[in-house]
Amino acid sequence: MGEILFLAHRVPFPPDRGDRIRSHHLLKALARLAPVHVGCFVEGPGESEAALAAMTASYCIAPRTKPLPLAGAEAVLAGKPVSLTAFHSRKLERWVRETIAARDIAAILVFSGQMGQYVPADFQGRVVIDLCDVDSAKFASYAAAGERVWLNTREARLLAVEEERLGGRADATLLITEAEAALYRSRLAAPGEVNVQVIGNGIDAAFFDPAAVLPHPVIADLPGPHFVFTGQMDYRPNEQAALWVIEALMPKLRARFPQAMFHVVGRNPTGKLMAHHGTPGVQVWGEVPDVRPFIAAADAVLAPLLIARGVQNKVLEAMAMAKPVVLTPDAATGIAATDGEDWLVCPPDPATICARIAALLRDPEAPARIGAAARRFVLDHHGWDAMLAPLAGLIGMADEGQRHAA
Repeated sequence: MGEILFLAHRVPFPPDRGDRIRSHHLLKALARLAPVHVGCFVEGPGESEAALAAMTASYCIAPRTKPLPLAGAEAVLAGKPVSLTAFHSRKLERWVRETIAARDIAAILVFSGQMGQYVPADFQGRVVIDLCDVDSAKFASYAAAGERVWLNTREARLLAVEEERLGGRADATLLITEAEAALYRSRLAAPGEVNVQVIGNGIDAAFFDPAAVLPHPVIADLPGPHFVFTGQMDYRPNEQAALWVIEALMPKLRARFPQAMFHVVGRNPTGKLMAHHGTPGVQVWGEVPDVRPFIAAADAVLAPLLIARGVQNKVLEAMAMAKPVVLTPDAATGIAATDGEDWLVCPPDPATICARIAALLRDPEAPARIGAAARRFVLDHHGWDAMLAPLAGLIGMADEGQRHAA
């Protein structure tokens, strides 16, 4: 039967942020097929080694302690992307070689392009690379927006080379959406020689169930209306979107709804965000044990991302919680819901979004109607089992998946 090596740039527990939600469910799916050996990095407390021990045949966790400036300096000297240098570990490199030598590893699944550097050139089994998104394009977007232009342009160029190398090395290269897959193919010199597949993100709709959680009591006791944004708040696209709501959208919303509140919910809010905490209409909550009570308390969930790659878990979570979601086209990528029925898609224009929200709240039946449609859509199209069904075949273990299902 053979065993599986799974390499991830973060510990896949707990599933509390976008990339870790996906890697967590990938690991669960792999563990149903064969014994799995996991190599990954740890960044801080709360990342569960005990959960890895319970699910895996073996594992290696390397601390990610290299400061970003040092990684950058090493990358420039070596002519490599900073992303690869920041996630390089001799400990993990040695463990991968030893595990392949000692175990019957039939397949390697690499989660995120930073980890492709650990696949030995002479490995004879199947290799599947889950890029998730085209990271090189993300850095190019940062450069185009005027952010650290030289560094981001360099990172975009070198990562594009690495992404092409990985596509040539892998038996299959995964992207989260058809749009990301098309973008990836367009950047390849020989796209016909790379097996590009799409496996979308799913949602645990039993966990994100509005019937299973009460609204946050503090928010529920305030008049509102209440708007919620969730995410890892030191991630630049999330920070940018939240600041845009605070600075551009909230003044217009509070002109129409004087007691409107915007709640930023997620770990590691930046200094720029914290500077707005407590200003009229803005509450920055930081890390919370459970985002569901905050979503449950919202009149609408906002996702006005200006830079977005792949499927946004925050959007699927809010839809599963039967909340109307107001989002930009970039945040809607990869989710085939219908504007006006399952959610509200608006260009990133404050006046337009404000008018759309006002119309939503003026209709007493609209929020519940759109929220119910959103949950139905998620249940029908975005369950994790359905999303990951092709995985067994891609890693060459379709027979094991069929035996397990039987």
